[in-house]
Amino acid sequence: MTDDWQKHLTFSDRLAETSKMQTAHPDCTSAEASKHAKAEEESARRHALNADEYRELCGKTVQLLLSSITVPPPTEDLHADEHIFPNLPTSGAHIGRFTNAEHINDGIFSEIFRAVDQEADPPKVVALKITTPSMLTPPHDSVREARILSSIKCEQVVPLLETFRQQDGRFILVFPYFKHDLNVLLHERRLPPTSRRTVLRDMLSGLAYLHGQRIIHRDIKPSNILLSSPSGPALIADFGIAWSPSDPSSEPDGTKILDVGTTCYRPPELLFGHSGYTTKLDMWAVGCVAAQIVCLNGRTVFDAGDLGSELALIKSIFQSLGTPDLDVWPEARSMPDWGKMNFTTYPAKAWSELLPDADQDGRDLVESLVKFESSWRLSAEDALKHPYLQRA
Repeated sequence: MTDDWQKHLTFSDRLAETSKMQTAHPDCTSAEASKHAKAEEESARRHALNADEYRELCGKTVQLLLSSITVPPPTEDLHADEHIFPNLPTSGAHIGRFTNAEHINDGIFSEIFRAVDQEADPPKVVALKITTPSMLTPPHDSVREARILSSIKCEQVVPLLETFRQQDGRFILVFPYFKHDLNVLLHERRLPPTSRRTVLRDMLSGLAYLHGQRIIHRDIKPSNILLSSPSGPALIADFGIAWSPSDPSSEPDGTKILDVGTTCYRPPELLFGHSGYTTKLDMWAVGCVAAQIVCLNGRTVFDAGDLGSELALIKSIFQSLGTPDLDVWPEARSMPDWGKMNFTTYPAKAWSELLPDADQDGRDLVESLVKFESSWRLSAEDALKHPYLQRA
């Protein structure tokens, strides 16, 4: 009888309960909350004798989690939660030899300021990435980022101009300033149609170089592609979680960190616990970015939901590409989390339906990158030879 009710429990049912638990988790990163929520939902499913008891157990778990959330005491600093470095002014900051630096953006573990390098000849605008290494948690590592960037000689990668430390422990990386990023251009529909192939070629050329050095960027997404103008050239930025086989701070090759990438650009091998991933991880993300570029819009081909849930992303991928089996995804057999859940069998949608605004060559390029089996994805070098990129 126990098995009967479980057979009727759909993936959507389980996703709904898991999402509630993930939202209720106190003081956790998104990845930790997702991991705990999946384990708690699985426990409820195993211990429940019927569907009603399953929902009751899930509900009790959510209530218990919500009751454990602590409200932080009031603080006199009204901006304490807005910045990693609340004492820095939003303009006119003095950072090392740079004066009147203007705050322009925040990262998870960094702040970005814009300043004029008066010592350059002629003076030029630079971007200052301010980090505190002691506050960083893996895979974030700004010192490793600097080492990796110092070893790179590639026109399609944003160059590191210099680094310096301050007495308060801050570590600053200095880069050329770029006015545009691909994410904004796509969402505001300001990427010229004539620039689509230029941006893709530049991105792939940069990755071909990196992958030739066995460096994995691990966070390819539109906001990490910077441009001086909407027409290009495009350069790859933000190596804060990059992996290099030659860097002493990178994890062992076969046990890389899984908490990398950004929501809907994360490949399926990460979602099923495969820590031995390769440079092809970047190529799935490139395929997701390419899907936006060939359609000239900001809409992503996959959707992780408002919470950035791994289960929601899995469902979105399966609903789009079809639920995979071992014929479609042979390497899944060795993945730790493969087979732990029964998924609804979805048929694959046609690429003309997934990317209605793209031409046939554009769809074919995306399809050749967004494949479950990582070894079947085009390499960056081979993608540069694709017919879509051979056209003017």
